[in-house]
Amino acid sequence: MIETGVVNGRFQVLNLKHMEYILAAKMKCSKLFIGINNPDALHTKESEADRNRSEKSANPFTYFERYEMLRMALREFRVPENEFDIIPFPINLPEYILQYAPKDATYFLGLYEEWDAEKLEILEGLGVRTEVLWRKTPEQKGVSSSCIRRKIALGEEWADYVPPSVYQYMKERHLDERVRRLEKMRMDEKSLI
Repeated sequence: MIETGVVNGRFQVLNLKHMEYILAAKMKCSKLFIGINNPDALHTKESEADRNRSEKSANPFTYFERYEMLRMALREFRVPENEFDIIPFPINLPEYILQYAPKDATYFLGLYEEWDAEKLEILEGLGVRTEVLWRKTPEQKGVSSSCIRRKIALGEEWADYVPPSVYQYMKERHLDERVRRLEKMRMDEKSLI
């Protein structure tokens, strides 16, 4: 087992596939840093591999909301609090990553699509140690956050795709309503074009 590991994602809806990735990395290290991509508007920029990642409707939750959802889900999955930390992770502005994350850690990734390969290149460019947990096709990925946001926007059932603590947090704070509102705004803007 290695001492320190790092994972990263937007977690714009923290879902069970995210938890699979986080927990697979945690099983390989004593301490895991979980980096939140696009932590704020200053550290967000378009990627050639996926331009939609920077849209407001694709980023409905604040850093703090995602931080709280991650913390609750990790508790729910019984990960001891002294074995993880949650940090900003500005993947689109890599010159800032090592301001937040340890250089001597192993950076774990799951590869599904072009954007994941780009993230691997970014991390390798920083000179950090990387480990690919798995390589799968987009079809093998299963549920995605965009799929869950779409289900929320359409009023479809989505509770089975997220940890129960995340579902409860979002419902109590009416975050599902924010997702619906942002998706409606996005659709209205597209209809004007």
